[in-house]
Amino acid sequence: MKKWIFIVALGLASAPALQAQQLVERQGFEKKMASFSFESNTYDFGEVPEEGGPIRYKFEFTNTGEVPIKVLEVKASCGCTTPDWSRDEIMPGQKGFVVAEYNPQNRPGQFHKTLTVNTNAEPNVSILNIKGVVKPKPRTAEDDFPNEMGNLRLKYRNFNMGKVTTEKPTVKKFEVYNQGEKPLVFSKKNIEVPEYVNIAFEPQTLPAKGRGNIIITYDAAAKGDLGWVTDNIAFTTNEAEGENRKVFTLSTTIEEYFPPMTESELAKAPRLQIDRSTHEWGNVRQGNTVETEFTLTNNGRSELIIRDTKANCGCTVSTPDKSTLQPGESAQLKVSFNTEGRRGTQYKTVTIFSNDPTAPTQTLTLKANIND
Repeated sequence: MKKWIFIVALGLASAPALQAQQLVERQGFEKKMASFSFESNTYDFGEVPEEGGPIRYKFEFTNTGEVPIKVLEVKASCGCTTPDWSRDEIMPGQKGFVVAEYNPQNRPGQFHKTLTVNTNAEPNVSILNIKGVVKPKPRTAEDDFPNEMGNLRLKYRNFNMGKVTTEKPTVKKFEVYNQGEKPLVFSKKNIEVPEYVNIAFEPQTLPAKGRGNIIITYDAAAKGDLGWVTDNIAFTTNEAEGENRKVFTLSTTIEEYFPPMTESELAKAPRLQIDRSTHEWGNVRQGNTVETEFTLTNNGRSELIIRDTKANCGCTVSTPDKSTLQPGESAQLKVSFNTEGRRGTQYKTVTIFSNDPTAPTQTLTLKANIND
């Protein structure tokens, strides 16, 4: 009796271990039998044209195991690669596929994208690669000159001169294109420009489907202003009435010119110091006007001249109580902000122009949170 009890106890004790061993063996069998392989994990498209439309490649795989397998999910490395794949179970010995698609539009140059394939096989993750080089499409006149005004095409409708100084007139060329079937003639008459601006055409008669230049000369010293400024300019062509008059905005940022100075000259120059560069009004009820003051001090050794102060919008007004400061002298700059019609967080700026050769342009930043 004791012998039989011992045998039964031994069997009960070994049952969990036997079951665990059988489970491991069964899992190992399943893992071994649920397998597949791709014919290739990488495809090189080589050189493809940008304008040729989306390109596709089908990666094929074979179920090399003894149980069905299924592609659960395919994730692309970016939105420009769109995958498709076999949706049904793939039986042993049968083939499945994963399709990679890439749109080269507006993507010139080399590319290398990946697809992450998740399956119920082991290993359950496979990485596919596509690569190649997108050959840029030939540029057209419409690409180079996207803005159209009659038969005249331009890169921009605004002629931006960039930064200019008061040292001497600045000359800049703006390329244009005649998309018409006949020559485009720029009239020497009816040119509307400020007295400190000169406009010329190169050539005066622009051949059909030809390129040329509009040449603008800007005399900042004659303009007598500083900072960001805009003007309107206009000219006419030989086109039909209604299309022959061309009107543009001319913009530029004017900075005062300072000739090179020696160390001793710089030591004697004026210096503009401002007590702070920012101010926050905090929470302000909409419709109220808030104010603050900045202290401007001349820390240099010669007379400081405040040339101008400019706000970035009409809602902010700045007025210094002095425009000329002797060495050591200070002035107050009052700034007010009318919040009428404003909501949310508002950032405004006031730019101060002076004859400080080391910092002729300094900007103050203003902030307010406008509440109803």
